[in-house]
Parts: sequence; structure tokens; C-alpha cells
Amino acid sequence: MQPRNMSMSGVVDLAAVKAAQEAKAKAEQTRAEAARQGGAGAVSPTDLVIDVDEAGFEPDVLQRSAEVPVVIDFWAEWCQPCKQLSPVLERLAVEYNGRFLLAKVDVDANQMLMQQFGVQGIPAVFAVVAGQALPLFQGVAGEEQIRQTLDQLVQVAEERFGLTGLTVDPDAEPGGGATAPVSAGPYDATLNAAAQALDAGDLGGAIQAYQNVLAEDPGHPEAKLGLAQAELLQRVQGMDPQRVRQEAAEKPADVEAQIRAADLDLVGGHVEDALGRLIETVRRTAGDDRDAIRRRLLELFEVVGPEDPRVVGARRALARALF
Repeated sequence: MQPRNMSMSGVVDLAAVKAAQEAKAKAEQTRAEAARQGGAGAVSPTDLVIDVDEAGFEPDVLQRSAEVPVVIDFWAEWCQPCKQLSPVLERLAVEYNGRFLLAKVDVDANQMLMQQFGVQGIPAVFAVVAGQALPLFQGVAGEEQIRQTLDQLVQVAEERFGLTGLTVDPDAEPGGGATAPVSAGPYDATLNAAAQALDAGDLGGAIQAYQNVLAEDPGHPEAKLGLAQAELLQRVQGMDPQRVRQEAAEKPADVEAQIRAADLDLVGGHVEDALGRLIETVRRTAGDDRDAIRRRLLELFEVVGPEDPRVVGARRALARALF
């Protein structure tokens, strides 16, 4: 079970990575707001299974995933295997007593969500934890297998994100534990302008907007990710891919050639190739050249996401190459 961006495609889709990072930032903001208010309160057992559509996906799934893992059951009325699986998931949601929330998505009415998650057939089950999507399984699974998967999900949520789930009270009013709306952040207007500039191809404008946020809040996660994306796209503009790859193949010791090829690899979704290329170059270089490669690697780590397993592995490989 490995986290992926919301495209679920297994490659780096820059728009999808941005959406996932925004969702995670909003989830963290929601969790902090709930903590300031003394917690989100107890929920009724009936609140542990909800129907979700495209309009409610962000508040009901992405933001709630800051409090509790959200398991998504993609189903349809005509799907006979769904009618076998869904009752099991609903029963387990109540039995797990708030350790996960079950969100049911009717694919006939929510085609966009189905496409966004890359669902090829139903039933299909995913999870979202702190704004990150996780594929669980497809098709009808045995109850023991489902329990093992859910146990692993709960463990990941607790150990990696500190999510201990919801407090369930049989006497609570249904709907009483819903997440309160998140107020606008101080940089929302600037971040929205940056995102619009990025979508319009105004990379210079996007870079400036993200830099403005980071000048006031150097650790802002969305701005850091957005800046890394915009700078990457700006670097590959106008490149001749065939020429760049040929130069990298012919000149393995040419640091700039390897950096350019790594940028192209990443934009093309070849994450392991991009990171592996630069780590190998680190092993062959020293001094300023090695430092330039290391800095570019750190920038690419930001684009992919620091919690992506490919980045985690690359960080370990980089440490071995440096020391």
C-alpha cells in the first residue's frame, strides 16, 4: 500500500500533484482548527458511512481525511459484485468504531471522480489519508483480506500521520461530527493567482507569486511545491528532447547535460529514471558539480512529494552516495 498523487496514474502528473498537496494542506489546516476548538466532537455510528458526490468530495473526503482515513467504495446499482462487497464494508466501518470513514461513490453519477482515480472496473476500493490517495483493492475480496487491508491502512494512518480516528457515541446526533468549514488562509488570494498563472502558462507570474508567499512564510508547503513545479516547467520550455537525451547519453560526466535530461524525465513521468540519473551523477562528481546535482535533486523531491516512496528511497540512495 503506497501513497500516490490524486491522478492514481503512477507517474508525476503535475496538476494532480498540486491538487493532492493543496488537499493535504487544507486537511492539516482543518485538523489544526479542530484541535483549537477542542476536537471535532463525537459522531453517531450512522455517520461512519456516507454517500459522496463530486460537489462534496473536497469537504467530505479530502478535508475529513485530516481526522480519519477515508475508505472510498466505487459502486453502481447495476453491479452485482458491488452488492456483495458494499454491505461488508458498511458493517466493518461500524465495527471498526471510527478508525475509518466509509465514503460510497456511485460511478454512474460521478464519472469525473471515477476518472480521477483511474478506476478501470467496479467494485474498486481506495482510501484517502491526509489528502493522499491509496489504492486498496479491486473486485470482491474475502472478509479476512479486507480486514488485513484495513488494519494496514489504520496502522499507516496512525504511524505516519498521527490519525487516531473519530470518537463514536451511539447517543450522538447524526451529522454532529461534521467538519466545520475552513476559513480562508492569509495567502489564499496569492496562491489562487499563482495557480491561475500556472494554468495559463504564465510561468514567470506563477514563480513570482509563489516567491511572494515564501518571502513571508518560507516553509509554506503549497508555495514550495508550486514554485518547484513552475521552475521545472520553465526550465524545460523550448528544450529539444531528442537532443537533450542524446547529449546526456554521449556525455555522462557533463553535469548540466544530466540535469537537463533529469528534468525532462520527471516532466515525462519517469520519476525513478530522473532521480536515479542524478544520484549516479553524484557518485561520479565532487565539489561544486556534486553540490549542483544535490540541489537539483532536492528541488525534484519537492515536485514529486517528500512522502512519495520513490523520494524516500532516493533520499537514502543520495545519503549513501554522499557519505
